Amino acid sequence: MKNKQTDTAIPAAVALKYDGERAPVIAATGTWELAEEIIRIAREHGVPLYENAELASILARLSLNEEIPEELYRVIAEILAFAFHIRGRRPE
Repeated sequence: MKNKQTDTAIPAAVALKYDGERAPVIAATGTWELAEEIIRIAREHGVPLYENAELASILARLSLNEEIPEELYRVIAEILAFAFHIRGRRPE
């Protein structure tokens, strides 16, 4: 996401929820202070973070509880696989 006045990236954060049954859904999304709060809560709970401003910008356009679009399945699957790996878990 870009600020039209300064053409700089707007800080954004998106949290995904994956139940192993359906495609991941948007669990939380926000910019600026809300993005910082999402990141803080994730860190508090040991949730792995993945930083990619372009991907966050795309996902931030979706609504809460909306499934990620099919075009993002592969990239999100790779991120989730890595997150499970570093936590020593496997998707259920």
